[in-house]
Amino acid sequence: MSASRALTSADGSVRVHSSPSPLLAYVLMALVCVVWGSTWLVIKFGLADLPPLTAAGVRIVAAGLLMAALAPWLARREGGGRAPWLVIVAQGLSQFAFNYGVVYYAESLLPSGLVSVLWACFPLMIALGGRWFSGAERLTAGQWIGCVVALLGVVLLFVTDIAQVGPKALGVALLLLLAPASVAISTLLIKHRAAGASSVLLNRDSMLVGGAVLVLSALLLEHDAPQRWTPVALGSVVYLTLLGTVFTFGVYIWLLRHLPAYLLSLTSYLVPVLALLFGAAFGGEPLTATTLAGTGLVIGGVSLTLRSKRTKPAVAS
Repeated sequence: MSASRALTSADGSVRVHSSPSPLLAYVLMALVCVVWGSTWLVIKFGLADLPPLTAAGVRIVAAGLLMAALAPWLARREGGGRAPWLVIVAQGLSQFAFNYGVVYYAESLLPSGLVSVLWACFPLMIALGGRWFSGAERLTAGQWIGCVVALLGVVLLFVTDIAQVGPKALGVALLLLLAPASVAISTLLIKHRAAGASSVLLNRDSMLVGGAVLVLSALLLEHDAPQRWTPVALGSVVYLTLLGTVFTFGVYIWLLRHLPAYLLSLTSYLVPVLALLFGAAFGGEPLTATTLAGTGLVIGGVSLTLRSKRTKPAVAS
């Protein structure tokens, strides 16, 4: 069952908005976690036939075009205007071009579950970035402890799992850590420059900007790279576009209206666990004691940070 609430609009008309039942809300939240957790392995599957920038570019452009078709309806329901062009460009370059380009490139070498765990440091980077971006956002003792615990987990993964992949893996993993850092910077910029803007319009515009940059980069850097549009490659792009981007984005924004933000922050440490399990079960990826220990430290650090200060999560997959 669902509860209803009446809102009076500016013209005096009354609109009735239904809130979902707790069961429906939690089921949808679980679906978002499962889909986001699976996207990391689906990216890996697509990279067997497509070069990373091409795969990422086609996905983001397709998602941007679909968002453009849905935006007029979604934006009316959400409210808010367009963000400044500076924010749109920054979001497009950091969240969609650089972040997805790096994630896809990293997955061409590293296990998908391990990439997800390293990206899960995002809330820590938001906390650290907020400290220097705005002096008012001082870190609590719990957040500092969380950062140290997560750092220990990252170090453990670097000296064990990542080192075992090969000599090139260390540089790729270090580059990967810049992906959530770039998203953290754009997130803080949005918070301070476009807090009242429509997230639907912002994501539509920045997807198109970032997708265009990715496609152009692919044309310049991957024009000689082999690519095969096999059923697996095409299915990967379709799944990541429809479910991994548009579906999860729409449901997540909707859930933000009805669930406390701290409940949705659970996605920050449920998704990497699911990604590890999917990678081990369906991708043949290693799941060793050091993988579990390092992941536990990273997620534990993230949990301490989120409990100390309610940080809204984001997932880049």
